[in-house]
Parts: sequence; C-alpha cells; structure tokens
Amino acid sequence: MKKRPGEIALPFDPAQTANDAAVTFIGRILTPWPTRKECPRRGAGNQEVCRIELDEPYHPGLKSVEGCSHLYILYWMHEAPRNLIIQSPAFDQNTHGVFALRSPARPNPIALSVVELLKIDGGSLEVRGLDCVSGTPLLDIKPYFSETDARPEATVKWREHSRPYPCTRPEDPHGEDE
Repeated sequence: MKKRPGEIALPFDPAQTANDAAVTFIGRILTPWPTRKECPRRGAGNQEVCRIELDEPYHPGLKSVEGCSHLYILYWMHEAPRNLIIQSPAFDQNTHGVFALRSPARPNPIALSVVELLKIDGGSLEVRGLDCVSGTPLLDIKPYFSETDARPEATVKWREHSRPYPCTRPEDPHGEDE
C-alpha cells in the first residue's frame, strides 16, 4: 500500500489477527459507485439514491422503521486498508492518529452515515446520503434522534487549521477521503 508522507502503518495487519469478535453482515448496500475512487467524499451532501438490501431473516427488524425520516447506517468498508495508525489527510499537511479521523483506513473499517429514508419495499430501503462502494456489507441500522444525536457544539480542533475540505477527490494513494 502506498503511503502519504508522515504516515505510519502498524507492524501487523489487523485483518489477519482479528479473532475476538464475530460480526454478522445483515445485508448489502447497493450504490452507483463500483470503485472507492468513484465514491463521493462523505454522503451528507450527496443526492444519489442508494438501496440497502437486508438478508431475509432480518426483514422483521424493519417494523416501525417507516416512521423514521433519518437513520444511522453502519457498514463495513471491506476494501479499506486496516493497518494505518497515523495518517495524512488529503486536505491537511499534518498527520493525525486514525482515531482523530473519519478515514475508512482503520483497524476496524466501520463506517457510519446518517441517511434520509425515502422508501421501504419489503426488505429493501431506498436512502439518500451514503458514500460507499456498491456491494458494501451492512452491519446495522439505527434510528436517528435529532434531539439527542445532534451536537452543534462539537468541535475538532485540528480541522480549524486545515485547508477547506475538498468536495472532489484529488489523486490519493488510499482512494479515500481522509
């Protein structure tokens, strides 16, 4: 894997050593983007409609979801590298620890998006606001509660000194946003 200047990889690959938890994929996410490079940076401003398909045993878990305007979608970024511990975001000249970033390159490549629910059709959901490769494994769906989940006072100090976050992807050795 090609690294940016200042990046540090772990001396092992977490994907090869993971044996302490069992995660069950409950479905797949279908998007217009076949490769990581084509995915948008973050899904919040994205207007593309994506489809989440739950595996049949999980269909009953959608009961009452139709009353939710927005959902948290947790998914496994299966194509992301898992060994970077210090990273250099494409939009910042400084390096940061993986836990200060939202990069998909992390020991456990779990992603989280808030999506707008557009439609439910059996065990499938149409949503807006995702940023992943088509075929991405689905981990979980949770309701978004604006009164408890929104934190307008939240800050990330290092972002105050970085370049504006780019809307398009520059050439990037990781093919990811941070």
